[in-house]
Amino acid sequence: MFIQTETTPNDDSLKFIPGVPVMEEGTAEFLDTKSALKSPLAIRLMGIEGVTGVFYGPDFVTVSKDSETAWSVIKPEVYAILMEHFSSGESLFRSEEDRESAGPQDTRILDTDSETVAMIKELLETRVRPAIMEDGGDIEYRGFTDDGIVKVKLKGSCRGCSSSTVTLKSGIERMLMHYIPEVKGVEEVLDKEEEIALNEFQKLEEKLAKEHGHEKDSR
Repeated sequence: MFIQTETTPNDDSLKFIPGVPVMEEGTAEFLDTKSALKSPLAIRLMGIEGVTGVFYGPDFVTVSKDSETAWSVIKPEVYAILMEHFSSGESLFRSEEDRESAGPQDTRILDTDSETVAMIKELLETRVRPAIMEDGGDIEYRGFTDDGIVKVKLKGSCRGCSSSTVTLKSGIERMLMHYIPEVKGVEEVLDKEEEIALNEFQKLEEKLAKEHGHEKDSR
């Protein structure tokens, strides 16, 4: 078995392509040990020191790491685990229920959806999702507000990537607004843990900026 790697717009995420199907349909993301318990492969990958997330696409696995750990340390372990898993023929999930609950249900059109929401879901599923998967990520529909804002969540390599904001605004927002006049904008939704992490990061940046300013003043 030969596993290829592809870089993504996020330096801390790499796309591993095993040459065999991964998720036949849909995607799945694991950001902690608890969620990874559904998949024997994910739990092993999350056990590698420095790995922060695992994402399954149709024919690839995206592994994300923290910025302190080098790929040269992580890659050999990832290769070994992927080789062993895909050569063994072991199931990706512990049960069919785990498989279904891990994948996104977001773009499934419901009877209760308005015509606008159905069109948004259709475009995200057919036009946006395939393009984002090329970069080793995915997008999840999270809602449509009364004032015309589409709420989405970026996953896989697109999570926390600096170019994801550009993708969101210039690509996805422009497309949805072009095809659906009711759409006035697109915003990314952050989970509680991400909001906390982002706030802490901003506080740290402000603190460092102040310290840097004091250093300049004292010279």
